[in-house]
Amino acid sequence: MSEERLICLAQQGDRDALGEIIELYQSKILNFCYRVTGNREDSRDLAQDTFLRVASSIRSFRNDAPFSAWLYRIANNVCVDYIRKKARSRMFSLDAPHQTEDGDIYAQVSDCSPTPCDEVLYEELKKAVVRAILDLSYDHRSVVIMHDVQHMTYQHISDTLGCPIGTVKSRLARARAQLRQQLYEEGLVGEAQMRRETFRVALASIG
Repeated sequence: MSEERLICLAQQGDRDALGEIIELYQSKILNFCYRVTGNREDSRDLAQDTFLRVASSIRSFRNDAPFSAWLYRIANNVCVDYIRKKARSRMFSLDAPHQTEDGDIYAQVSDCSPTPCDEVLYEELKKAVVRAILDLSYDHRSVVIMHDVQHMTYQHISDTLGCPIGTVKSRLARARAQLRQQLYEEGLVGEAQMRRETFRVALASIG
């Protein structure tokens, strides 16, 4: 059954159709929540909250934009609320670990300059990219996750965030520049590597 048909049935109160829609997007939304928050446990709750909101408001969905853009907008709003609450509840410490699927990562990083061919150092670069993403502002972080990790188009991101494509491109460019600069200052990439595909490959590989 097509996604359009499932949405139509779900809007009419068909719970099985709604369940199929959730199943289609569950892993992607969970991954998005995890990547923008860096917290595995909380990301499950955020994904669940996202789909609860979808269930309660799916009748308000209109076909003037892709359903996935509407869904990601809800997930993005859920994560924004989460980030704001966290910011109010505690101050971030540079000495505190960041949670990733590879374990806790601390601010101390290797001083060596890795090459793309060295598997061990490449894994270190991937971990550093994850940590550096969490240091971005939320607006920049979400655009990087959507485009470079989840491979969403500029138009899709624009529809999701409700901002012009030019703004999306600007945020993405600034986010990438900040990430590259941070990795360069930490000694994880050299000047030449900042102009090559090493950074892009490492960024895409964390999806």
